[in-house]
Amino acid sequence: MGKAPLRIGVVGAGRWGINHVRVVASDPGCVVHAVCDPDPAVAASVAALTAAPLHRELASLLADPALDAVVIATPAPTHAALAIAALTAGKHVLVEKPLALSLPDAERVAAVAAAQRRCLMVGHLMLYHPVVTRLAAILRSGELGHLHYLHATRVNLGRLRRDENALWSFGPHDLAVIDALLGELPVSVAARGQCVLQPGIEDVVFLSLRYPSGPMAHVHLSWLHPRKERRLTLVCSQKMAELDDVAVDKLRIFDKGFDRSREFKSFDEYLTIRDGDVHIPHVTMGEPLRLQLHHFLECVANEQPPLSDGASGVRVVRILDAAQRSLALDGVPVLLAAPP
Repeated sequence: MGKAPLRIGVVGAGRWGINHVRVVASDPGCVVHAVCDPDPAVAASVAALTAAPLHRELASLLADPALDAVVIATPAPTHAALAIAALTAGKHVLVEKPLALSLPDAERVAAVAAAQRRCLMVGHLMLYHPVVTRLAAILRSGELGHLHYLHATRVNLGRLRRDENALWSFGPHDLAVIDALLGELPVSVAARGQCVLQPGIEDVVFLSLRYPSGPMAHVHLSWLHPRKERRLTLVCSQKMAELDDVAVDKLRIFDKGFDRSREFKSFDEYLTIRDGDVHIPHVTMGEPLRLQLHHFLECVANEQPPLSDGASGVRVVRILDAAQRSLALDGVPVLLAAPP
């Protein structure tokens, strides 16, 4: 006989949380054991997906000894406290990004997970995107050559947030991907932003990062932009790659760059432009949210750390924290201290 489905409680069933209810309810490896949301307006949408009971208070949900794990999809300021409460109650936790809105809180959540020996997974959704997975494999293969720099754009005319700025709302997606691709923390972070629509909340942020192995990264984040763009470009010594999550063909490999001639008479003959073919790799697509849940179930079953574990969540918050401090200094670079 196989293992019984993991009994999961979904905390937060609003605009994004209801998607977690949907994927948990439709996955054979788990069941929606309960849903928790203080807003009675979500009852109808929850009932359309599951017959699981709807709790108004987290305490009553966590008191259930039959509950195995919790998915937290609540506003960002509540993530750390709710994750700690669930971990302390002995539940495995999948918490939406960012793990916390401060570095001490993020470190505290990771420490509690380690002490409780529970699985802690952060919802860095892009790490489970099939195209990101393929791009990472191509970079690791050496096909692209040495990475010079990355450029990420995540912009649209989107929903306003009052409890986080564009840096903390959009930034975790691209920073988690860059962290996974490079495998190292940046040496320094510089950020400048502008508060257009709401005082004290940056609608647009330009972020620059320098890494110890040489590459640099530039990230443009905004919910005040005329069109939706979700693009990550890698400029490397042999080839270049672009992930465009809005396009039909989401991954393109460009055989473009500069070649160094072994025989040249003048300096302008030393570097020659190579403008080769564009290759569109075939990638079998799947819903990233569902793939993320599958990974969570596997990690709980096999007692192994997730790809986006607590350490990953803390690293991303460490970068966000440095960027926020740079924002307050109007772009002065902030050095990242080495983690203890």
